[in-house]
Amino acid sequence: MDIVLIKLLLAHILGDFFLQPDQWVAEKEKLKLKSNKLYLHVAIHIALVFLVFFSFSAWLPALIIGTSHFAIDACKLLFQRTSNKRLWFFADQVLHIAVIVVCWLSFYDGASINTNFLYDAKVWLYVFGALLLTSPTAIVIKVLIARFIPSKGSISLHNAGKFIGILERLLIYVFILTGHLEAVGFLLAAKSIFRFGDLKEGNDLKLTEYVLIGTLLSFGIAVALSLGIAHINL
Repeated sequence: MDIVLIKLLLAHILGDFFLQPDQWVAEKEKLKLKSNKLYLHVAIHIALVFLVFFSFSAWLPALIIGTSHFAIDACKLLFQRTSNKRLWFFADQVLHIAVIVVCWLSFYDGASINTNFLYDAKVWLYVFGALLLTSPTAIVIKVLIARFIPSKGSISLHNAGKFIGILERLLIYVFILTGHLEAVGFLLAAKSIFRFGDLKEGNDLKLTEYVLIGTLLSFGIAVALSLGIAHINL
């Protein structure tokens, strides 16, 4: 995989998942095109393209990515409904990534921009993979299992499940990249032991199924992504 494509994808997940607070998303969904956060969000994406290349020579792909990002997000805000929110989430991400790939093929054709701050593409790939397993994967899992959330009063810490998931995926990422596949099994066993008491005492089949779906999705995505990155030759 080319370092330019990795940088463009890295800029995307930083802008869409790390530099876009939930309050911004809520305001955009409420005010739609009248929301100032929409335009600030697009500006951040443009700035991030310049940032990952440390050069203003990337102004044309940055402009195209920013303009298309605005158009895609605007369509999502205007046409998204409660019934199709999950579909629009994935369509939105697919379209953004498609634009990035087109820009990469059109302007760079697989040739990376020379940089003086990083010489190994593996570094960028590892950073991208690690970031992808944090908030982006947490949001994807949340969207996928939203329909299974038990209708029960919350008794856990705020966002505890999200951060537990992030930590377990990052641990799996490190274990696989360092060749310690057996540690993944120990992690799964340890989590199962900790959750067994809660599930047993809760005596709620729906809650048990919900936890199992979330856990298997989290582990499955982390293992698949980690193995994929470990086998990419740069």
